[in-house]
Amino acid sequence: MKTDIEIAQECKLERIEKIAEKLNLTDDDYEVYGKYKAKIELSLLNKLKDKKDGKLVLVTAITPTPAGEGKSTVTIGLTQGLNKIGVNAVAALREPSLGPVFGIKGGACGGGYSQIVPMEDINLHFNGDFHAISSAHNLISACIDNHIKQGNELKIDVNKIVFKRVLDMNDRALRDIVIGLGGSENGVVRQSSFQITVSSEIMAILCLSNSLMDLKEKIGNVIFAYDINDNPLRVRDLKIEGAACTLLKDAIKPNLVQTLENTPVIVHGGPFANIAHGCNSILATKMALKLSDYTITEAGFAADLGAEKFLDIKCCLAGLKPNCIVLVATIRALKHHGGASDINKEDLGALTKGFENLDKHIENMQKYNVPVVVAINKFVSDTDKEVECITKHCESKGVDISLCEVWAKGGEGAIDLSHKVLKAASEESNYKPLYELEKSIKEKIETICKEIYAAGEIKFSNKALKMMKKIENMGFGNLPICISKTQKSISDNPALLNAPKGYTLNIDEIKLASGAGFIIAMAGGIIDMPGLPKIPVACNIDIDENGKIKGLF
Repeated sequence: MKTDIEIAQECKLERIEKIAEKLNLTDDDYEVYGKYKAKIELSLLNKLKDKKDGKLVLVTAITPTPAGEGKSTVTIGLTQGLNKIGVNAVAALREPSLGPVFGIKGGACGGGYSQIVPMEDINLHFNGDFHAISSAHNLISACIDNHIKQGNELKIDVNKIVFKRVLDMNDRALRDIVIGLGGSENGVVRQSSFQITVSSEIMAILCLSNSLMDLKEKIGNVIFAYDINDNPLRVRDLKIEGAACTLLKDAIKPNLVQTLENTPVIVHGGPFANIAHGCNSILATKMALKLSDYTITEAGFAADLGAEKFLDIKCCLAGLKPNCIVLVATIRALKHHGGASDINKEDLGALTKGFENLDKHIENMQKYNVPVVVAINKFVSDTDKEVECITKHCESKGVDISLCEVWAKGGEGAIDLSHKVLKAASEESNYKPLYELEKSIKEKIETICKEIYAAGEIKFSNKALKMMKKIENMGFGNLPICISKTQKSISDNPALLNAPKGYTLNIDEIKLASGAGFIIAMAGGIIDMPGLPKIPVACNIDIDENGKIKGLF
């Protein structure tokens, strides 16, 4: 069986100019980055401002196994499938982070015959966007410590600096560090830490900005610390928002690439959904909506994380209205949640038990009043009896279900799903967010935890309660909520599989992302700098004398 990278390397790519032609782009609308990649100019949105938007389809998933359930693969396969039946569809995806690429999951460009290419370039560095974000973020960090060293005119309280440094790599050794050691010439000694770039507020800001000047303003609004009188200090107080924005002048432009079947894809931004808001950029999605009849996008991890944040943060802030939600499920994941001892063997009992997880995610998505279609991402281990079992279950729930074979067949494996998505998207979507922004921070958090996570009691630490009060007193209480929690469970406890309910959920810490425009609630001891496994994927990645890469996945 061929690996993903072998399949991708055998693909016949079209020059990026030809891909741009399919979107009716002129030479002035994009900038070429080599043979197969380009940056789309922001001026395109103004050029197309009077053009009607296409329809928006969100692809999300049930609670995954550690290997993931193929959400990106289905997103890409569905886009290819729609184009195969004559529908002008464009995918809008996130960029991969080097953390998982070299960590556990490997590459993040889809799989099998439903991938985006050039796969190696997209997984590794991809036009430098993440490096630019890391540089802009770390410029701010460097200027904070330099300001303290040079006299501390702003009276920064070194114990109340809330802006960390970042690195786009899993490195647990940087979670808790001391900087400034070695004498006064090396700055002021203080405790600090790193977070992974995908959880950076600068990443969130890039993905939630509508223009270059909006990006600069949002960077300036970032609260990086509090002074000795507990007053907030913003990046604009350091007078460096322009410099940080300058580093992002190219990174803010969405990237144009293609699928294995040479259909256009826009890829931009990449916040994780377990520690950030988990969606690609507003700019990329808005461009795709103008350039296609159907935009297919995805949000990270399961529906309780990525989809909830897409629907309650991104759609709210960007004025987007989804027309259909595709919920990806796999038989192996449902058996995992049903307690199967071997998810690769037929187990109708475990599968039936695991339907509780599927049903909870369906119920959650229906709360937003958007039509839902279930896509079963088929694996070779799935049996006919298992497929029949889940099909009957979904039909009994009144939900359309489609068996999806996009990994093995590409767009051809999503023809049935494509027709069902078209049917669902033609129905009335009465999308509305889960909560009203005017509610208190505590009420909004409790709404998400009870409605989406099915928690019973929500316990707030004293630290969290104190910060909630402080944020509301500062005038930021009406922002949406971004809950950071495990992706392994609907709950805040990774050991609780299937569909737990009535449990106690713990909110450990509250943070304010004043530039991005949301409030972060840290649940269940979540960590914003992952670590590498005992044997990371990096051990399998290699390159030969001709520059050919293997082992990315």
